[in-house]
Parts: sequence; structure tokens; C-alpha cells
Amino acid sequence: MIHDIGPRIFDNVFKNKEARPQDLFFAYREDTVLVKEGKDKLWYPSFSDFEIENPNLIDNAKFLFTIDEINYYLVDNNEVTPIDGWDFISTKSFRAETKYWRSFAGAIGWQLDRWYNNHQFCSRCGNSMKASDKERMLYCETCGFSVYPTISPCVIVAVYDNDRLLLTKYLGREFKNYALIAGFVEIGESLEEAVHREVKEEVGLSVKNLKFYKSQPWPFTDTILAGFFAELDGDDRITIQEDELSLGEWIKRDDIPPEELKISLTGEMMEAFRTGTAEL
Repeated sequence: MIHDIGPRIFDNVFKNKEARPQDLFFAYREDTVLVKEGKDKLWYPSFSDFEIENPNLIDNAKFLFTIDEINYYLVDNNEVTPIDGWDFISTKSFRAETKYWRSFAGAIGWQLDRWYNNHQFCSRCGNSMKASDKERMLYCETCGFSVYPTISPCVIVAVYDNDRLLLTKYLGREFKNYALIAGFVEIGESLEEAVHREVKEEVGLSVKNLKFYKSQPWPFTDTILAGFFAELDGDDRITIQEDELSLGEWIKRDDIPPEELKISLTGEMMEAFRTGTAEL
């Protein structure tokens, strides 16, 4: 999956440290990221690459995280003067990069960029927020309100019946491949309760024998995913939630399309069922 970057080591401990010329930085514009053109991989800029045209870019950079010995920073895209050989490309490229440590770094940076942009002002009193120099936190000097990076829990459910797996397709989304039942956990709800509710809401089925598979951070939607396998309990007739899904159907194990990129928990769970490696 996208966060499985070993043997490289992702260190997200906050450090109040100034950037150096050899450190790398991210600059985002909406859903695009600054990378080097003409590369068959995601090649992120260092401050030294931009020091002639952007000598002050390094001054206000925000530390993000470290992968191995490489420090990554975030800069304001309005402070970046474009130079030849570099361009803003779609963040969809994070899903196509085969070296997961590059795509994971870019996706996590994008997640934090959205968080900083969405919390420029205090939601309690409306004054400007300030970044802490001790931890990854924003606070309001006026009223004392503080916020931390947004992480929402979500369940992914692989509903099975003997050698059949329930696969769905989303309605009105760009992603057209098969998916599993998924949904956010509601206030006052356990993960297991969310599984039962989401399955009932989306396809009208009941499940039993829930088994936790594994979890995954999913920076594209600010979520932490919790994957479950769940056995059909009773009637197998599917009634899809028409404002959420365009399709819901039982697919036999041998007919499930193989997962190629394997960046998502959903894809890995489908592949585990298809190959019979999931412990049900």
C-alpha cells in the first residue's frame, strides 16, 4: 500500500528546524504539485534548485517530516517564481508513482497543505491562527483555541459469501473501478457499528463474523482507514443506495480483476480475497 515504504523510514515527529539548501520542499496549487518536467518519477525540488530566482523561499518554509535523512518542507506557492524545467502537475500522479515513498511523501505534504490553508483563521473568534514552534498545532493568541491535523476514521468492508465478494462502483465519481463498501464513522459509533450500518445503508445487507484486517492512513481524504472482512448474514439480495452507488454485485473469486498498483487498502483486500490469502 502507499504507506508501505520500507526499508525507507518515515519520521513524522515535528521538529522546529530551519531548512537547509539540500532539503526538499513541496509547493501546491489547489490539486497540483511542483515537480521536475520530463521525469518518469516524481522529482521534488530542493531549495538549492531555486536559490537564484527565489533566494528568500527558504526563510518561511514549514517543516513537515523526514524520510530517511531527507527533510521535507512546505512553502507558500505564491512565493515561488517559476523556473525552466519545473512545472505544476496534477496530484493524481501520486496514484501512479511506483516508488511509494515518493508518492506517499507528496500525498502527506498535500494533506498538511490543505490543513494549513483550511485553518488560517480561528473558527471560534475569527482571528488569525499561529503555528506552534513546539508541535504540529495551530492556535489563536486571542482566545486560546487550538487545532491539530484533521484525521477522520473510515471503515472499508469486504462483504463475502463463500467464494463470492460484494463489489460496488461509486456514483458520479471519476474513479470507475470496483470498490468495497466504505464510509465514515459517525459520532458515538464504534468501528464495528459503522460496519453494520454502512453495509445496511449502501447495499441493504446484514453481516456477521466481522474480522479486522488492517488499517491504512489515506492522505487523499484526511482519513485513517480500518479494513474489515464481514460474512453475509441471511438474504443476499442487494438494494443499492442510489445516491451513493451506481452498482453493487456479487463477483466470484475467480472473476475478480487483479489489483495492479496495490496502493490502497481496498485494492489489497480485494486481492487478498481473490488469491485466497485472506484469513476469514
